[in-house]
Amino acid sequence: MLKQNNNSEQSLTKKVWNLADVIAAAGVGFTDYIIQLTYLLFLKMDYEKTLLGNTSTIPDGYGWKDLTSLDGFDLIRQYEQTLDTLSKKEDLIGSIFTKAQNKIQQPVLLKRVISLIGEENWLSMDGDLKGAIYEMILEKNGQDKKSGAGQYFTPRALINAMVDVTNPLITETVCDPACGTGGFLLAAFDYMKKQSNDRGKQQFLRNEALYGNDITPLVVTLASMNLYLHGVGA
Repeated sequence: MLKQNNNSEQSLTKKVWNLADVIAAAGVGFTDYIIQLTYLLFLKMDYEKTLLGNTSTIPDGYGWKDLTSLDGFDLIRQYEQTLDTLSKKEDLIGSIFTKAQNKIQQPVLLKRVISLIGEENWLSMDGDLKGAIYEMILEKNGQDKKSGAGQYFTPRALINAMVDVTNPLITETVCDPACGTGGFLLAAFDYMKKQSNDRGKQQFLRNEALYGNDITPLVVTLASMNLYLHGVGA
């Protein structure tokens, strides 16, 4: 059973960035660390989904629990095989893990990241907190790259108000051309799914109704993770 996680965004993100400093000192770039963090965080939350009775589309032998029991170079090999296998899937999982490669070659560091993630029940956080952590990851990544391309994330209260005004119907399609971590799409999904219990309409909503684009690859990965964990395209 998963217990409700009452940790604040600040305490969780502090743990994430403290470990980032340790790994950076070992020669792993901050951006590489962030990308690996998103992969592992997704695997953990997908595992938490199964504990709540939901299904996973991750193949047997390549999930979170297949990593946590290993250490040393057995862990490195399993993680690399996991990334390679998931990158070849022709669904939303394949999109999330497109061209995924392991950048943490020291087993002890990879084990520390896995242990850090394993200490928390991430899926039990409310949607706002998960979204805030995703956006914080992107903000930190942007600061590290110093690209000058600022990213702005719409407050969730404003997102919900805009969806209410737009009033999307369950039979319609929704497109966000600058989707970020998927906040607008998920708000529209939550709004539309309450409109009908018809199985066909619900399947259309989950698999065909929502479209998003973004110019930043890491943003696309996080948005895909966010949608999958909410049952969209899964």
